[in-house]
Amino acid sequence: MQLFLVLLMKKIKKIDLVKDFSHKKYGFFKDASIQVCEWNKKALRGEGVCYKQDFYGAHTLSCHQITPVTFWCNNSCVFCWRPNEYMGPTPDKVTQGANPKEMIEGLILARKKLLTGFKGHPKVSKSVFDASQESRHWAISLSGEPTLYKNLPKLIREIKNREGTETVFLVSNGQNPSMLKRLKREDSLPTQLYISMVGPNESVYKSITCNSEKSGWLNYLESLALVPLIGTRTVIRLTLIKGINDKSELVREFADILSATGSDFIEVKSYMWLGFSRDRLSKTNMPSFEEIKSFALKLLELLPNYKFESEKKNSRIVLLKRRDSKYKTKIIDRD
Repeated sequence: MQLFLVLLMKKIKKIDLVKDFSHKKYGFFKDASIQVCEWNKKALRGEGVCYKQDFYGAHTLSCHQITPVTFWCNNSCVFCWRPNEYMGPTPDKVTQGANPKEMIEGLILARKKLLTGFKGHPKVSKSVFDASQESRHWAISLSGEPTLYKNLPKLIREIKNREGTETVFLVSNGQNPSMLKRLKREDSLPTQLYISMVGPNESVYKSITCNSEKSGWLNYLESLALVPLIGTRTVIRLTLIKGINDKSELVREFADILSATGSDFIEVKSYMWLGFSRDRLSKTNMPSFEEIKSFALKLLELLPNYKFESEKKNSRIVLLKRRDSKYKTKIIDRD
């Protein structure tokens, strides 16, 4: 009886979350979801593009930002705008049983429904609207931790094999190195792999990610060790939270661990005071662009193998690049 009640409460909680996410303009296919972000909407209205297009050439207008595991993550980061207090670390059978090909088609359809209101918009031409219906760029990063989805290799292969796909970006928290190894072993690597970074040592890392696993820090270090071996473009995304992980005494530690990864790119970006994170942090924890750039330049002084590559002020982000990276910064030049 007790187990039944626990399962019932989980089901009710998920139904409530789906309603809440749908209100925030998420589209769903089972437990997988897709969202049309603000930059996607701005691109439709001719008001600019996401930094991923500015930096790497990823197509903002047709971006499909998705996740196969909307409600599942094995971290509970304090800066996350998602309701991680209600998210579980182990995906259920419904999530794990989703067919990748059906998921892709379902999410494409859900996105088209979300964009319906832009058809006939005074700022959106027919040609621009038609281009938004394409699926050139895929960002597997929306919510939850995508490497928890057991069919992730097949999902990425299906996306890459679709006609019109140009780029596939995968963002991971680095807690599941075994899946990263599978992606390489099964020839399912994304165009660009991101590993998130918030702390240069176990204490800072766990205080921000709230990871409760005994091997959490070791799992993360194993993922970082895979970065130079993985065989695709790599990015370490360092999210700074003012007053928490931007302290001057941490610059050297961050530089040491970043240098060891040999990542092709390093993004230094600001925590944004949005969503559920506003219940955990204050607006004063959000660094300004000037503070982000200052921190990035301090890192550069300790990273002789990297150079300043680009910046986007309104996204509060700075891009550094390894000097001997074999990759062009822009995968596709759209200028």
